[in-house]
Amino acid sequence: MSSLQLYDQVTAQSSKYTTLLYSSSFSSAIGLLDKSLRQPIYDIYGFVRFADEIVDTFHDYDKAYLLAKFKADTYEALDKGISLNPILHRFQLTYNQFHIDRTLLDAFLYSMEMDLCQQYHNQDSYNQYIFGSAEVVGLMCLKIFCNGNEAQYEILKPSAQRLGAAFQKVNFLRDIKADFVGMERMYFPNCDFSNFTMADKVAIEADIQSDFDAALVGIKALPVQCRFGVYVAFKYYYSLFKKIKSTQHGALLSSRIRIPDYGKLFILFNAKIRTSLNLL
Repeated sequence: MSSLQLYDQVTAQSSKYTTLLYSSSFSSAIGLLDKSLRQPIYDIYGFVRFADEIVDTFHDYDKAYLLAKFKADTYEALDKGISLNPILHRFQLTYNQFHIDRTLLDAFLYSMEMDLCQQYHNQDSYNQYIFGSAEVVGLMCLKIFCNGNEAQYEILKPSAQRLGAAFQKVNFLRDIKADFVGMERMYFPNCDFSNFTMADKVAIEADIQSDFDAALVGIKALPVQCRFGVYVAFKYYYSLFKKIKSTQHGALLSSRIRIPDYGKLFILFNAKIRTSLNLL
């Protein structure tokens, strides 16, 4: 084994461990993918997570500087084919191996920049933010799942975008307290979270439901190597969504909705049965 191969292995553990520590739910779903797909998805998650942490967590530091440096280091890693940042090294390996579109990366980083300076959104900026922060992540993963089959990728693109959008919008509803009270962010357009009504919540939920419906169509058509893992992630988020729907609108501003561990086990068991019976 060469020194570079050893370095590749060491950095692989970094992105995997990042995923394991930050999201047990996504880690579980990734573990259900074909073995050949797991590391590239860890690499995508690690990259996205680090960027998100810069804008959401590092409040005692110069976020604009950190994000600008992260962005410059990312592009340098892609061009040079190596980085001493283990997360960026893994990302550039996956990015280059699966020929991920540069426009997807640009859109993602632009949405992260929006989080630094934009606290309120109109419909246009909201759509742009959702595309860059969530839909493109779904498309990056789809590039890996399709593994060079461009015809399949083009067919499944709309559903992958809708799945990413659904996940992000559920996160927004779940995290209203942290976003609004903690950082004064209001992602949903035409909403005033200081006067958040049940009508606002119902309208948002209808939009999310349409995303989930469109996403499920694409999940059924995914390659078998990834279908079950993606379906489990879908079911987890859809269960979280249903729990949010049953929660009074005012309670979202005072608590964070979660799925307990036993609930996640039930979701996995139920998804396994439905998949084996071809009932997706």
